[in-house]
Amino acid sequence: MATAEGDTNHESRKLEFALDVPFPSPREASIALQSLSPDREPRKGGISKELTLAGSTLSVRWIADEARILRVSVNSFMDNLLLVLETIQMFGPPVQQ
Repeated sequence: MATAEGDTNHESRKLEFALDVPFPSPREASIALQSLSPDREPRKGGISKELTLAGSTLSVRWIADEARILRVSVNSFMDNLLLVLETIQMFGPPVQQ
């Protein structure tokens, strides 16, 4: 089956999504970063995720080959972020070391 040139170009484009999450303190942002930092992906290719910290803001950037893979990764991250936020709220602000 022949593929039109436009279809090939469309398939080679990457999708990108970025999210900034502000925290009340740099310590809470650091705890979230450590909790949410990705493990090595089990399958090669398809998506990459980068987490960075600037003060009390956690920034996340995804790059994916397909919208479906991006959606699944972002949804999973948001579920985990909610769990981290609820845990910090439940146990109170972290003690400075």
